[in-house]
Amino acid sequence: MDDSAGYDVAVIGGGPAGLTAALYTTRLGHDTVVLNRGGGRAAMMRDTHNVIGVTEETSGNEFLQAAIEQLEGYGTDYRQTFVTDAERVDDERAFRLATNDAELFADRVVLATGFSDAHPDPPLPRTGRGLHYCLHCDAYMFVDEPVYVMGHGESAAHVAMIMLNFTDDVDLLLRGHDPEWSEETDRQLRAHPVDIVDSDVESKFADEDDPEWLGGFEFENGERREYMGGFGMYGSEYNNDLARELGCEINDDGTVAVDDHGNTSADGVYAVGDLVPGHNQIPVAMGQGAKAGIDIHYDLRRFPMSLDELEAEGEIAADDVPAISDELRERSAARATGDD
Repeated sequence: MDDSAGYDVAVIGGGPAGLTAALYTTRLGHDTVVLNRGGGRAAMMRDTHNVIGVTEETSGNEFLQAAIEQLEGYGTDYRQTFVTDAERVDDERAFRLATNDAELFADRVVLATGFSDAHPDPPLPRTGRGLHYCLHCDAYMFVDEPVYVMGHGESAAHVAMIMLNFTDDVDLLLRGHDPEWSEETDRQLRAHPVDIVDSDVESKFADEDDPEWLGGFEFENGERREYMGGFGMYGSEYNNDLARELGCEINDDGTVAVDDHGNTSADGVYAVGDLVPGHNQIPVAMGQGAKAGIDIHYDLRRFPMSLDELEAEGEIAADDVPAISDELRERSAARATGDD
């Protein structure tokens, strides 16, 4: 494809949701481009948890790279680039996308731009080496281990109480901030055996057996507490600028409003993964990507033609089928013969 190429589908974002959507649209015969700026929450994972068939020692980058290679094998055009502008146009293709090195056009757009975890100032351990953001992914690793929850809002208080399902040693680190949770949550929290630490963190120290892993924190009040790890709960910063540009409805929390198949309020625009409401989990994101990909296929596929279309255009000639592009046909043939 050239630098002003046209596609059936453009997926913006290269996490599990976006890559799965692209896998489905490509395998269902639609010319698809993935525009990925790189990085993202999945790329930061040291290990992969809760994904059937993927071993836990697989890093986020390894997981994503395997997916990219799979997509390219089927004929997806994968580009590491940043989308700077998106708009609907009255041309043959419904959307124009400007990147830092090209201009592209597409009939449908899938937004999979996710969010960034907000975090406090250092000192903090590296993500996956004692700092975690996914309760459902990582709570299991803290069974009977000392754990911290860092934050001063409603979510921090509730996560601290939830962690009591896994361990009896839970500290809630306010880091010098006043609590911002409700009075009801405060009564609930103080009725649970969670130790609330008011003092801010002064420094961190490494685990003696594994220097890459967190050992614990030293606090400004002189205390020294050991932890296997914990969770930072400071909210999310949603990457919804393109969704706003395209006229999508944005929820109060910054997520993009979608239906059960990822359709946004803007016709032809889908949103999946961490950008939309729901659990921020790889399997959930992959399911959302699959559902969006299938819905796009139902919308874009040429056959079967309706009776009204047949009356307007006439019967389908033998040389009108298949509808799949020559490029994807060639890629399919190469895979079948092992020449890809």
